[in-house]
Amino acid sequence: MIEEPRSRADSHAAAPVSPAGQDARAVRDAVAAARAGLVDREIVSETVVLCAVAGEHLLVIGPPGTAKSEAVRRVSQQLGGQLFEYVLGRFTEPNEIFGPVDLRRLREGVVEVETTGMLPEADVAFLDEVFLGSTAILNTLLGLLNERTFRRGSTSVDVPLRVCVGAANTLPDDPALDAFADRFLARIFVEPVADARLEELLESGWSRSAGPGPADSLLPVVDRLAAAARDCDLSAVRPALAAAVRRLRSAGVPLSDRRAVRTQRLVAAAAVLDGRAAASEADLWVLPLVAPTADTQALARDTLADLLGAARNQSLLHAAEELGRGPLARAERLARAGSTLLAGLGLPPHPRDDRIRVEATLREIDASFAADAVPDQLRAVRERLVAAVTGP
Repeated sequence: MIEEPRSRADSHAAAPVSPAGQDARAVRDAVAAARAGLVDREIVSETVVLCAVAGEHLLVIGPPGTAKSEAVRRVSQQLGGQLFEYVLGRFTEPNEIFGPVDLRRLREGVVEVETTGMLPEADVAFLDEVFLGSTAILNTLLGLLNERTFRRGSTSVDVPLRVCVGAANTLPDDPALDAFADRFLARIFVEPVADARLEELLESGWSRSAGPGPADSLLPVVDRLAAAARDCDLSAVRPALAAAVRRLRSAGVPLSDRRAVRTQRLVAAAAVLDGRAAASEADLWVLPLVAPTADTQALARDTLADLLGAARNQSLLHAAEELGRGPLARAERLARAGSTLLAGLGLPPHPRDDRIRVEATLREIDASFAADAVPDQLRAVRERLVAAVTGP
């Protein structure tokens, strides 16, 4: 049973933490370590963990060189799982993904695949240019992703895969790929880091280090949270979820029955990662993730703006706030980042870079909000940052 928080303020400190609550905390720490130093890619790393607990898969769409694989790699390292990473192409052979046929067994007339070190043995997978795979590869992946079973010839094995992240520059135009693309319930669309954060990007890219992974694998923790998500009580939130799906469909967001049903898995995973055994409207921030395109995701946020305002999640802070509240979430994130920066001014290991960090944060604040529209909390932090730059 996952501990039910008493309030937002004391949800993780006032009462003794249950074993499942401790699991949520452990994953929260891993997520924080994975996203540290990633500029504007925190949502990707957090959504990978959300999908791992939900038992679903993630599709990331964006141009090359936008740190898609880096975010996945960091999450895998922090969870302690085996990562399989590959860039698919038109001429990629199935044995490059699933493993070669055992030639000794083939001489005996048996088709058996040696899967050591290949996708069927991975805990986390990242497949770049995923839609360029051949029909043979995609058909095999279709079953593997949906059933968590790899079958080829006489080989039939259950796979330990928690989450597969597919990446592509754009969504496919070929209707023949629709069934395969639909296996990726959650979708994130990324763009290059904004100009206002270039200094921050350059600094983090120069000194990028994911830090050491945990001493012990966190995959058993993820599995326990996944089991808790399957037992999560959705009865209280189901009417609101149904109403939200109706609103999205009426607004023109295409959601199939299958996607609507499987969205419940994301809602349940969000709840247990926030330390709760029952889902609430605070977990419906996941809904924009299931809209199929960038335009329909923006439409989903606008359509459900009133509902998504209740979003919160202590483990997936950036994703819940950004998907749930837009500008307000950005203001809160910048205020938090600015306060952390102010608290560490002049401290090692890089005190000489303080000015660069402060100026980068100020540029992002000014690029995000008009001078007369800066929320009060962020305005106070901004004034302190300006004083830090201009003071003696």
